[in-house]
Amino acid sequence: MNSITVKAEISYAVNIGCNWDTVVDEILRNHQKVLFIAPKGISNLIDLSAFLKDGEAELYFVPDGELQKNISIVQEIWTYLGENDFGRGSAIVGIGGGATTDLAGFVASTWLRGIAWYAIPTTLAGMVDASIGGKTGINVEQGKNLVGSFYSPRSVEIDVGFLDSLSDRDFSAGLAEIIKSGFIRDISILVLLENHLDVPSARSIVTELITKTAQVKADVVSQDFTESRLREILNYGHTFGHAIEKLSQYQLRHGEAVSIGLHFASLLSEDLLGLQESNTKRLLDLLNAYGLPSTFPKEKYPWPDLLRLMMSDKKTRDGSLRFIGLEDVAKVQWLEAVNPDQLQKIYGKIAR
Repeated sequence: MNSITVKAEISYAVNIGCNWDTVVDEILRNHQKVLFIAPKGISNLIDLSAFLKDGEAELYFVPDGELQKNISIVQEIWTYLGENDFGRGSAIVGIGGGATTDLAGFVASTWLRGIAWYAIPTTLAGMVDASIGGKTGINVEQGKNLVGSFYSPRSVEIDVGFLDSLSDRDFSAGLAEIIKSGFIRDISILVLLENHLDVPSARSIVTELITKTAQVKADVVSQDFTESRLREILNYGHTFGHAIEKLSQYQLRHGEAVSIGLHFASLLSEDLLGLQESNTKRLLDLLNAYGLPSTFPKEKYPWPDLLRLMMSDKKTRDGSLRFIGLEDVAKVQWLEAVNPDQLQKIYGKIAR
């Protein structure tokens, strides 16, 4: 098993290669009460029934995907916690994709001003991105993750066996975040992917990919937990990507939206930072190899709607749009107050 340490408001381990049931046993021994939060679809993947015990270990099902990241779901869970006497010695365990760990962490951060929580991600995107770093949150009508907190888990437990049943589409969506990490910080990730240019081949090296990507995020978060500056580099491709994701009404996977956002950010970097066109080609070759989108139909994603959503994104400052760009691979630059006309120009290059 590989273990990576994240140093934030607490220090915790990201354990890669564990067995989820062994982890659950240990969590139950360490807490008076445990609430497992999991999407309804989890029952097709694992059986938690052997761990449940009235009054001590309970399972709370939530909707699948982004639908669970809703204040009404949070209110329901708060009510459940109160009615079942979950106190400071209790813990919450999020088992599922990134949406579930976002939700579980947010509930834990707000109940009694903070109780312990653990992340057991079951998707590749959850393993390399959402579960690591202590960003928790829910969505509101105005945008994704606009309500949230910085609140670290006690540990992140990654059982790569979950990925055996993950669809190729969802696996590829997770690869988008891995590709992002390669471009912003660790070129060796790109080289590794370029030597395994299809989904079955990438699956064969997934533990190494997860470890390298988790290390990138751990290094960045450990230096800037609350995103005062450095951590913003992890948002490469996300400003435009979040707008695409929201406008799709979450029919696109997060990684698919980020994939489009990476293409947008790379073209913007060519124009404003002098990024070599060969780097955008390198990106597109990877996205194409894994079946990830890089363009979209303009009829479904009109520019005014995307601009409005980007303007409401939490990464804006004083009404000005901000982006993370690249001067070169692993050479990140901040783009402040980008002119909307410049952005519309890039939109015109990738909208079909």
